[in-house]
Amino acid sequence: MTHDRVELVIFDCDGVLVDSERIYCRVDREVFASVGAEFSEEEMVDLFVGSSHSRLTALVEQRAGRPLATDWQRPFRHLYEEALDAELTVVEGITDVLDALEVPFCLASNGSPESISANLARTGLLDRFEGRAFSARHVPRPKPAPDLFLHAAASMGVPPERCAVVEDSPYGVQAARAAGMRAFGYCGGLTRAERLEGPGTRVFGHMRELPGLLLS
Repeated sequence: MTHDRVELVIFDCDGVLVDSERIYCRVDREVFASVGAEFSEEEMVDLFVGSSHSRLTALVEQRAGRPLATDWQRPFRHLYEEALDAELTVVEGITDVLDALEVPFCLASNGSPESISANLARTGLLDRFEGRAFSARHVPRPKPAPDLFLHAAASMGVPPERCAVVEDSPYGVQAARAAGMRAFGYCGGLTRAERLEGPGTRVFGHMRELPGLLLS
């Protein structure tokens, strides 16, 4: 099968650039339990990795059996900040990938602009994505809708069919497919390979594989 030449690589942030999903899942599980919503470790990965804040809140409210305040996570924010400050690193191999890319790249995440910037700064990646980091706050609908990826592509001046998306969550690969972009599903983190598989998607287990896959 032939593909349009890749002219832009769009990276998710959490779990693709920075190894934050393990940290978020651990702290989330404690926080959710404290408001009466118990989830298993497997549920945490399957339900929440790559999720939008609105979807996350809806699932926690459903499990807790009660509505939560709009800013219900605010009292727990320090737990996330402390864990990320102490533990956050880049995903293994990603800096080599960024160095090897011969086409432009950007970032598109369901996270807030503030959390994206903070996590990039913690890991020394902030300068690489200056002016090229797009948040779901910039569009009407978060992933799995295609809005964010289409916005990123338009902002970078590249047609969707010439974009490649690197994702580690089912929500992300669904959004890439819906946007008409090639999807590359990274299963070297928490998400199982079978949850990323589907049409137009290449699943891979280590970042060192990505530059070669983008050329195939």
